[in-house]
Amino acid sequence: MSSTPSTTPNPVPGPRVDSPLRVVVAPDSFKGSLSAADVARAVATGVRSVVPDAEVVELPMADGGEGTLEALLAVWGVPAREVSTVDAIGRPRAARYGVSADGRLGVVELAEASGLPQVSDVALQPLHAHTRGTGAAAAAVLDAGVDEVIVCLGGSASTDGGAGILTGLGARLLDADGVPVPDGGEGLARVARLDLAGLHPRAREVRWRLAVDVTNPLHGERGAAHVFGPQKGAQPADVAFLDDALRRWAGVLVQETGVDVAELAGAGAAGGVPAGMVGVLGAELEPGARLVAEAIGLHAAVHAADLVVTGEGSFDSQSVNGKVADAMGALAAQAPHRPPVVVLAGRVLLPAHQAREAGIAAAFSIAPGPIALDELLDRTASRLVDLAASVTSLHVASRR
Repeated sequence: MSSTPSTTPNPVPGPRVDSPLRVVVAPDSFKGSLSAADVARAVATGVRSVVPDAEVVELPMADGGEGTLEALLAVWGVPAREVSTVDAIGRPRAARYGVSADGRLGVVELAEASGLPQVSDVALQPLHAHTRGTGAAAAAVLDAGVDEVIVCLGGSASTDGGAGILTGLGARLLDADGVPVPDGGEGLARVARLDLAGLHPRAREVRWRLAVDVTNPLHGERGAAHVFGPQKGAQPADVAFLDDALRRWAGVLVQETGVDVAELAGAGAAGGVPAGMVGVLGAELEPGARLVAEAIGLHAAVHAADLVVTGEGSFDSQSVNGKVADAMGALAAQAPHRPPVVVLAGRVLLPAHQAREAGIAAAFSIAPGPIALDELLDRTASRLVDLAASVTSLHVASRR
């Protein structure tokens, strides 16, 4: 008697009870306390205190802003490289950049050369601050022979539409008389055309990927000048001036490249940096956490994991809107047996049901109870070890 083939779908694989516990530890930094690599190390220590033979993969993460370079270097296991360049107001400065171990991928963090903290020792110069120093760092990455460059856009001190990066790569911005315009937003108000004859020879050969976490357009009420300009010292008159300058810059880019960036979502990030890079270099805008996850091979690691632990200083509504925890939840949801994702944070402000909707199984604060912030900062590492041990014990019990 022949049997009828079963139509029951294959079950989703469950936890591997008989195999070593596989844990992926992929946290963001705890700003003001520990780097992402330090957080990962503390969590891994806690896991191994419960399961000494656990296979723990430490993959420090970042959302594409400040700290991303450090996280990538930690995962790649390579030292930072340095280039002599200038800060956002033209003073000499050394900026770090990174190249992956295989030499294929480079990373530039805008805050290294053109960040707001580097010029906070003097009065802010919203009309003159620029990104030319980041352009010089990008040129050094190209000289290293990479095929792809990640540019992390957090912490910008300027509103120059990315013109400074292009200048640092060898382009010239000219006024109607063919004279180079000054750096910064002031120059954008006078630019009439682009001279790309001196552009770095590899600038249009590589793939440029910009890590962004905002959707603001280049100009207008939600644009770079209006939304972010005041953070960089722009007064109301400066904001109006810079917004007009960015509008003019968008027109020049259309005229010179045929690319319209005026309404491009995210073009207003970092003072409009994506505008110039998309228009001239064909750069791609991507959510920062997703881009970093791809660069460190997180997808494969999560798919092989039994448990995923991430973390950040504050777990709130922004955490599940393109940040690291959001990326972890999405990756785990795609994995064959959907490993639980647990968040360890300095504070937990997101309701549990919203966390679950984002693919987060649970979130725990490292605070042991009422405690002063300074004391908690001093105890962050030890609290992470203890909390990771508790989470691991609970997970092991559930596997049994």
